[in-house]
Amino acid sequence: MKTDHKRELACYSARRGRFDLVDVPDLRYLMIDGSGDPNGGAFGDAAAALYPVAYRLKFAAKRLGRDYVVMPLEGLWWADDMDSFTSSRDKSRWHWTLMIMVPGEVDESLVDGGVRLGTLSEGRCVQTLHIGSFDDEAETLDRLHHGFLPANGLRMTGRHHEIYLSDPRRTAPEKLRTILRQPVA
Repeated sequence: MKTDHKRELACYSARRGRFDLVDVPDLRYLMIDGSGDPNGGAFGDAAAALYPVAYRLKFAAKRLGRDYVVMPLEGLWWADDMDSFTSSRDKSRWHWTLMIMVPGEVDESLVDGGVRLGTLSEGRCVQTLHIGSFDDEAETLDRLHHGFLPANGLRMTGRHHEIYLSDPRRTAPEKLRTILRQPVA
C-alpha cells in the first residue's frame, strides 16, 4: 500500500482566506540552496535536480515494501531586507532553499548531485492556502506579517515557507494552489 504523507500530516492542509496555527513536526527534506529571481535558470535547475533524487529514493523504498507518494516541491524564502520580499518584491535580492520532503527511513547513500538531506524544525507556524499567481501573494503576506501576527502577539521566527500543491507547468497562474507558512513564536 502506498503512503501519501500529504494526507497523513495535518501541516500539508490549509484553508483559503484564513490563517491557522499548526504544529509542524521535524521533517526530513532533500534540499538545494540558491538566490535570485525564481524565474531565472538557477531556480529551474535546482528544482530539476531534486526530482531525480526524490524518485530514486522512492523506488528504493518501494523495493523494500515501503512505497510512498513523492511529496510536492517546497521552498524556503528570505531576504536580508524582508520588505524586498513582501512589499517591493525585488526578486533579485531573494534567497531560497528548494525542498522535497522524504520519509525518515530513506537510504541516504542515494542522495547526490549537489542535493543534501536535512531536517527542518519549524514547530509552531501560521499557514493559509493561497490560490493564484505567485506574484499575487504580497497582499496575503502583508496581512499575515502586519495584521494577524501582531494582533495575536506572534512574531516571525523562521523563513517564509511555501508548499506548491500545483504544477505551474500544467496549471493556469490564477488556479495555482500554494500553502504559505510562517514559523512563529
